[in-house]
Amino acid sequence: MSAPPWLDLLDETIRVCGTRGRPDLAERLRQRRTRLLEGTLRVLVVGAPRHGKSQLINALVNAPVCAVGDGVTTLIPTVIRYGATPAAEMVAASTGERVPMPVEQVAASVGGRVGAPGRPAYVRAEVAIPRQLLAPGLVLVDTPGIDDPGSPRARPAFAALGQADAALVVAEATHEPTASELDLLRRVASACPTMTLVLTKTDLAPDWRQVLARTRDRLARAGLPVRVVAVSAALRQRAARAGALGQLAQESGQAAQLNAESGFPDLVRHLQRDLVGQVEVLAGRTVAAATRAALAELAAPLRAELSARGSARAGEPELQLAQRRLNALRRRSTRWQNVLSDEIADLVADVEYDLRDRTRTILRRVDEIFDTADPLQVWDSFAEWLEENLSLAAERNFAWLIERAEWIAKAIAVHFPPDQPGIYPESTFEVPRDLFDAVTRPPQPAFERFTPTQKIHSGLRGSYGGVLMAGLITSLAGMPVINAISLGVGGLFGTRSLRDESQARLKRRQAAAKAAAQRHVDDFFLKFGKDSKDIARRVQRRLRDHFSAVTEELQESILSSARAARQAVDRDAAELSRDLEQLDALQRQAQALAGRGALAVA
Repeated sequence: MSAPPWLDLLDETIRVCGTRGRPDLAERLRQRRTRLLEGTLRVLVVGAPRHGKSQLINALVNAPVCAVGDGVTTLIPTVIRYGATPAAEMVAASTGERVPMPVEQVAASVGGRVGAPGRPAYVRAEVAIPRQLLAPGLVLVDTPGIDDPGSPRARPAFAALGQADAALVVAEATHEPTASELDLLRRVASACPTMTLVLTKTDLAPDWRQVLARTRDRLARAGLPVRVVAVSAALRQRAARAGALGQLAQESGQAAQLNAESGFPDLVRHLQRDLVGQVEVLAGRTVAAATRAALAELAAPLRAELSARGSARAGEPELQLAQRRLNALRRRSTRWQNVLSDEIADLVADVEYDLRDRTRTILRRVDEIFDTADPLQVWDSFAEWLEENLSLAAERNFAWLIERAEWIAKAIAVHFPPDQPGIYPESTFEVPRDLFDAVTRPPQPAFERFTPTQKIHSGLRGSYGGVLMAGLITSLAGMPVINAISLGVGGLFGTRSLRDESQARLKRRQAAAKAAAQRHVDDFFLKFGKDSKDIARRVQRRLRDHFSAVTEELQESILSSARAARQAVDRDAAELSRDLEQLDALQRQAQALAGRGALAVA
């Protein structure tokens, strides 16, 4: 036996759904494939509450399997199929367990009072009864009423239509279709291509024939080529009670007349001839509708993405974004260069001031030392002390320079993205090998010494004047010029002269020591200050080169991203176009398949 013509299209669509990452669509189509290959015809009966859906099914199968009555509405679907012996099962809502139930109790289990609270204990009922109408594989499904086609409560019914082969939409024959009913018809037609409108309760509408004619005209104007049938379940059930059903060849009298007036013979012929009798045609239409819906779901995001990429290409957003990022990068570059220039200038001034302050403190201490100490006695210890203090001043000044350089690097880094790799330089400076060569021990200057010969000469020079002056004074008293008094005065004057000369020589040595220390500290300041400034300049160049390289890297990254985005847009657009071409080809196959199964509308 050859495969049906719709099977290849359905299998290809299932494959495409799987490869496009939509396993839900693929599973839905697999379930539809399984149902179609079973050879059954699943017909859903839908409509607003209390329009006669359940009573229509009961009249069709001549069995009270669906819930009917004043104030009673269908709460869960009821599936009615052929069975050699009557049987029914209820599917539990919580566990999915099938619970056997007598057929005559099903109606009470699937129905309930309008507005009754609580959640049904079952999700659906399945009934099998021996009816000739159902024997060829016809399956009728009674569904809960749809108050508002656009409400979320109607979604389960429309989802079930996706697994149906045909639909009977029920409306009352007392009036033409309302706007809500037309909306329902459109929604049903989009989910199920084979649809019949059944106008019920003709026994309550004396002008139902005029309503039927106006309904067909209005549906035609609305672009809904739907077959319309008018029936009366009440007349059908009265005819059934009269025993006319099942014996149409021998119908006579009131029962036959009631059955004909009910309109059900036309509905039954429609079900048997146009639906059950054309299962393969309906299967093709069903597959066409299902595949077109699935392909539309697959194509919609692709078309949206292709349109977005086309708009993106037209507007060049990646280039605009890249330009904005480059402008922001230039502004940041200007800011960090200004920060670097200002901070380095402040660093040079502050380091020079700090070094000058430290050396001035040392010189003040030198003055204090040589105001009292004799350089001839303390110069060696003083030279060691001066070397240690200059070393300490150099180390602390250099440590402060290091700390400020690190702070400047961090102050510049805040102008870059925090996640930028390599934002901090590995080192901000390089220590020169001769940095501390300026710290040396001061050489001892040539101090003036007071030798014994100089002391004798100074003492004699001072005593000579004292002897002469005292001798002249005492000679007036008749004493000789050299006498005990003049000699004593000469001794005093010699001692005074020796002490004054000794103190004068000490002051000159102290002044020489201070001058030597001043020259040594000045030499240290010039040499170490120059080295510190050189280091600050090297720090500036190091930071400038490093952050310039980071800026160039960011700029190249922005341009590379823009180029990659453009290439990706072009590449993805080509891939999307190929994918859409494949889906459009399948859509054309589905459209051709749907055209083969057009049914006449009467």
